[in-house]
Amino acid sequence: MTPAQPGGAVAVAPVSFAALRHPGFRMYFLGTATAMLADNIEHVISYWAIYQKFHSPLLGGVAVISHWAPFLLFSIYSGALADRFDPRRIIQIGMLLFMGVSIAWGVLFLTGWLRESHAWLLLIVHGFAGVLWMPASQLLLHDIVGPEELSSAVRLGATARYLGMLTGPGVGAVLLLALGPARGILVNSLIYLPMLLWLWKAPYGPRFRRRDAVRTREVRGFADLVAAVRSIRNNSTVLCMILLAALAALFIGNAYQAQMPGFAVDLGHGDPGLSYSMLLAADAAGALTAGFVLESRGLLHPAARTALILAMLWCISLGVFALVRLYPLALALLFAAGFLELSFNSMAQALVQLNAPAAVRGRVIGAYSMAASGMRMFSGLTVGIAGGLIGIHRSLALSAAALFIAVATLFSFTSRR
Repeated sequence: MTPAQPGGAVAVAPVSFAALRHPGFRMYFLGTATAMLADNIEHVISYWAIYQKFHSPLLGGVAVISHWAPFLLFSIYSGALADRFDPRRIIQIGMLLFMGVSIAWGVLFLTGWLRESHAWLLLIVHGFAGVLWMPASQLLLHDIVGPEELSSAVRLGATARYLGMLTGPGVGAVLLLALGPARGILVNSLIYLPMLLWLWKAPYGPRFRRRDAVRTREVRGFADLVAAVRSIRNNSTVLCMILLAALAALFIGNAYQAQMPGFAVDLGHGDPGLSYSMLLAADAAGALTAGFVLESRGLLHPAARTALILAMLWCISLGVFALVRLYPLALALLFAAGFLELSFNSMAQALVQLNAPAAVRGRVIGAYSMAASGMRMFSGLTVGIAGGLIGIHRSLALSAAALFIAVATLFSFTSRR
């Protein structure tokens, strides 16, 4: 029998893979997966080339900072642009920047002109491309599926990104071995084309919305930050999830992935290049598994406390990974970490989008993107630069422990509320 909700409403049983019933979302899923595939191929090849040339954990930390700083500074403004203008065109500009960065890496590798300053500059431009892509991409989901199936769309969208992350290390390793870093990353620039071309005629955006759709405000620069903060200050769910995203990005983010070549070497399991790719693949495989298992079973209904518990378990997985020296156990822990990361991140993002005021939804999504992505800049300090001083194993373990304490405190506060 179908259970009743408070107030007499009847709860509808969740439909497996509900968002995939929309043809537009199927194309969105494929485009997101291929764009993220290209993104991660670029990271695999560029991180490996940088590590081989400079052998510097410190540079790995600086790379994380320079890559994520644009998210911290411009995410809300990007969300405001997506509120006001056609999000399809904003995403397309991001895809063109991604392609340009891959081509620039290839030219620098071919000519041998690569310097540390070049790497920082390209990572910053890559970050700007991501700033244009992410908030606009999340806002576009509302046009494709609507609020009823938004939770499914957010989780499947995250699954598409992790599908790209899963296949990226394998495809990147093949391109690296078969073509070399220069030609491999030049080929990679073409993988962004499917998303770019689909958006050209996709029937979404302002021109296709209903006449009674909520009008959005003009883009007002710093005032958009103020508007976003005012819209969420009394919304405990949105505020809690943005704080969770900020804490996770601040202490850990994905900074440990930039240090993965060092972890692979320290674990000492066969060829370091293959070991490196397998570690990245295990993390992404766990996330991909989470997306399909949770979506097919309708598990883990979005709730703030559930997201916080999953985040604490993620801290434990990464903290133990940082300390182990057994390669199979390290793979298993990264698989668990990937499963938990997708689970709590997609849940937090869905809660933010479902509860954001319609008139400033893009700005609120931008605020979440600033927290979830922009704050990763500081994880370059906590994991990367600290790793250069005390070792990457110890820095990741301490960062995971600090994040666990912070999230547990937030959970305690939420429970009292």
